[in-house]
Amino acid sequence: MGKSESVLALLRCHALCDIMGKDGYPIHTAMKYSTKGCAEAILDFTATQAHSEDPRYRATPLHWAKNAEMSLLLLQHGSNVNALSRTSETPLHIMVKKDRFDCAMVLLTHGADPNAKGEHGNTPLHLAMKKDHLELIKALIVFGANVEQPNDFGETPGLMAARSSKGFQDIVYVSTALSTIIASRDTVDFREDGLRVHDKLLCLDGGGIRGLVLIQLLIAIEKTAGRPIRELFDWVSGTSTGGILALAIVHGKSMEYLRCLYFRMKNEVFRGSRPYESAPLEEFLKKEFGEQTKMTDVMHPKVMVTSTMSDRHPAELHLFRNYDPPDTGREPTFKSVSTFRPVTRPEEQLVWRAARSSGAAPSYFRPMGRFLDGGLLSNNPTLDAMAEIHDYNTCLKRQGKSEQVKKLGLVVSLGTGKPPQVQVSSVDVFRPSNPWEVMKTVVGARELGKMVVDCCTDSDGPAVNRARAWCKMIDVNYFRLSPQLQTDVMLDEVSDAVLVNMLWDTQIYIYQQREEIQKLAQLLLGP
Repeated sequence: MGKSESVLALLRCHALCDIMGKDGYPIHTAMKYSTKGCAEAILDFTATQAHSEDPRYRATPLHWAKNAEMSLLLLQHGSNVNALSRTSETPLHIMVKKDRFDCAMVLLTHGADPNAKGEHGNTPLHLAMKKDHLELIKALIVFGANVEQPNDFGETPGLMAARSSKGFQDIVYVSTALSTIIASRDTVDFREDGLRVHDKLLCLDGGGIRGLVLIQLLIAIEKTAGRPIRELFDWVSGTSTGGILALAIVHGKSMEYLRCLYFRMKNEVFRGSRPYESAPLEEFLKKEFGEQTKMTDVMHPKVMVTSTMSDRHPAELHLFRNYDPPDTGREPTFKSVSTFRPVTRPEEQLVWRAARSSGAAPSYFRPMGRFLDGGLLSNNPTLDAMAEIHDYNTCLKRQGKSEQVKKLGLVVSLGTGKPPQVQVSSVDVFRPSNPWEVMKTVVGARELGKMVVDCCTDSDGPAVNRARAWCKMIDVNYFRLSPQLQTDVMLDEVSDAVLVNMLWDTQIYIYQQREEIQKLAQLLLGP
């Protein structure tokens, strides 16, 4: 009946949770009627109930969950995300059968196997294809479901899509992308014939939750090359969400893990209204990187994360590094009439603070001390990273260490997706003389403000053209990957459906750029 206080009272009086009723154990009843308070009380008193099986289907409470909140509760209490029922079906199979997209997303972002075989050998993707549920189909494929895996009758999900799916063309596009990427591994060999002759640089743009696009692109590169990203590059640079990912790469986090992490993290970090509380983001970063981990604790690959020093005007770009900054010997950019606190050395800088400083986007989060988001000055960090490498090598030569200098040979720049270009009505700001002109001025001011911010933080267009031109002039291979998105996805978007569609656009783009990605893999695996 959903009376959680009564349930608590009974449990305190030693009521048993392991007595079978009509629907199974009391926890199954709580799941059936989606009574969170009752389920919490039972699990707090007897955590093993998260694994209990009902007598009819031998299904766990996770199979019975009807909404994302209940699914998350069970997973937090240790429920097995890939538990099998009597018919060998996982909770993900059931959520697909019941059209529970939100529940399916919770399971996928907590490690559910999208290729698990259930009754008659059907995977969750087979079931989604039968129902032609496009949102579930997209989500499953984006999280690695195999479109070519046959069931016991020899039917593949791709064959089912050809028969009945309205989105067949896109499904074929994305499935071809995945199979092409996996097949291309056989054509790429890793040569370990001595040390690398040239250095390889990876640059990751800023973009908030659109960092998921970066992750999806990195997964494609990893699968094509057959090696982890951190083994493919000598330098990794990033801004804001790209900075967080750069640090995660250096510290050995897997891309699939980071994709799930971003989906789970967004609901904790983007809660309430802007500016968001900083504590959830900081706790998330401390948990992932450790509270006392220093920038220099991991030395390879070299990493540089951008941030903006806002305790001065004009503001200055600052790089958090895991190596000693190069001594350029140049005069300061600006003549100072004030005394500023010195910047902490890399061996004393905490990784989580560096990540937090790079992602302190104005109006989204409060500054991290004197640091603001690096995207204010370097949302596409490619040219700044190349300048840093040049300064680093120059410093080595000046110190008589020319044998340690390696020429930059490859630059890979990844973007967080390009929004569609739309028409702007007016950016005219003037002194109004009547009520109608007041509205026009307000609209113009709003559009102008948005345009100024977008221009300052633009990571495509001129920024890419300049980087491509400079690389061509100094004979360095340059690759830029950034998908065209169908809709403008906000930096703090929390809708799973919107984000899945964004990754779907990314997968289509990966297919379109498959030859470029294979060429990139060849260069990455070269000496």
